[in-house]
Amino acid sequence: MTAIGFEVGATAAIPRTDSFHNFGWSVLVVAGYAAATWLLSVVVKTLPLGVTYATWAGLGTVAVAVIGYLAYGEHMSLLKVVAMVAIVGGVVALNASSSHA
Repeated sequence: MTAIGFEVGATAAIPRTDSFHNFGWSVLVVAGYAAATWLLSVVVKTLPLGVTYATWAGLGTVAVAVIGYLAYGEHMSLLKVVAMVAIVGGVVALNASSSHA
């Protein structure tokens, strides 16, 4: 979960980089992605890669969509909410099926 947090934080900070012209925010984004990738490499030592990456990508996508809505005023529709619920459901199902393998 910490890897996802770093990745989501870095992604959410990208608009603040001003196309990587703002040095401080740019360093934060690059450091966030580096930390997230390193943590992901640690996690896949003990968990299956497919489940780990699906969890990372799915929960990260949902978190960034919510942050986009809350912090950046991006549009949120019922269809987007349904899609996010489907993503979370897919991640839960993938994790559940992995524990029974």
